[in-house]
Amino acid sequence: QEQLVESGGGSVQAGGSLRLSCQYIRGVNYITWFRQIPGKDREGVASIHVGNVKMSSTPDYADSVKGRFTISQEKDKKMVYLQMEAIQPEDTAMYYCAARVGVQNSFRSEDYKYWGQGIQVAVSS
Repeated sequence: QEQLVESGGGSVQAGGSLRLSCQYIRGVNYITWFRQIPGKDREGVASIHVGNVKMSSTPDYADSVKGRFTISQEKDKKMVYLQMEAIQPEDTAMYYCAARVGVQNSFRSEDYKYWGQGIQVAVSS
């Protein structure tokens, strides 16, 4: 089964920065970063259009990360990045990269068929 590959997680102090990377597969239209803490549902954090069909490529962000996180891509390398700035302890979570074939964006985890294995981000105060 095709799978996405995340990298770049780790431990960081509050106020610091971290960049997550996601190697994605061909044939998908949207890449979204989700995060999850134990006992809670996965939360969509940031999403970007990566497909070949010309559509709006304005990224979407969860309110909790707007102004702090930036999602970007290198389409020729099939890479998506999540630049995390001014990281806070509440950003501590397992972060997942997910891919969607559908033509509309979504922050619902059930709309995503392809997932990475997840990467831990731990923020200390």
